[in-house]
Amino acid sequence: MSLRDALNEATQRLASVSDTPRLDAELLMAHALGLSREALLLGSRDAPAPAGFDALVDRRAAHEPIAYITGTRDFWTISLAVAPGVLIPRPDSETLIEAALEYFASPTGNGRGPSSILDLGTGSGALLLAALSEWPEAHGLGIDASDLALEIASANARRLGLTPRVRFALGDWGAGLSERFDLILCNPPYIELGASLSADVIDYEPESALFAGSDGLDAYRRLIPQLPPLLSPEGAIAVEIGATQAAAVSDLFVSNGLTPLVRHDLGGRDRAIVHFSLGLVGKGR
Repeated sequence: MSLRDALNEATQRLASVSDTPRLDAELLMAHALGLSREALLLGSRDAPAPAGFDALVDRRAAHEPIAYITGTRDFWTISLAVAPGVLIPRPDSETLIEAALEYFASPTGNGRGPSSILDLGTGSGALLLAALSEWPEAHGLGIDASDLALEIASANARRLGLTPRVRFALGDWGAGLSERFDLILCNPPYIELGASLSADVIDYEPESALFAGSDGLDAYRRLIPQLPPLLSPEGAIAVEIGATQAAAVSDLFVSNGLTPLVRHDLGGRDRAIVHFSLGLVGKGR
């Protein structure tokens, strides 16, 4: 079967599984060929399909996420290795990086960017490594409760050439830390137990990175009180939230002496609560 026919057949097969069946088919074909998707699209479609392509489509048809099948996921300006056991980075999380960039580039920021960055619940290292790629003078610390996540994050740092500027450590959010950081990032679990999730998520991604009690707020209740002593006098905090959690998480910020500002993702949904030590920056509420 030609590449063209195999892609068409896979697209039809995945239409009931994915909202983007053609994209999925192209990503899987590119992976099977050892090419980028761009190279696949620019090449001939008359060549024979690789023998391993059908097996990849079978895995996707069983709802396995594309990122776990290919082993990679692009986030911000970097490409990360991902595997079962770590949450797959989402574009919505880039809202945290955008907010931090805006703060440190603003008149109320220091104009230089952060020199120290803390990422609590680092997972694949997505937020921390993306931030370090933006500020080449910064150093970072990533904390996670999972040894597997720390292995994957460390491997991503090595591949990106960031190892000299980053440390990873096993930990329970910010417990036991005594350093202060210019930027604190966190994407904690925030889904309520019993929530209806797609098979791609619930059957494959780690529950510990998804669920946080009956109302989805358990991680925030433990995490947010730890943040003020860890923040430098001119620093910023950016914490991801679920789209309906802005009021509850803002209240937790206020009760711990922080000034919350809600930031929205590209879809206009509430996506992050930020605190800027030197004042509010940008649009939000």
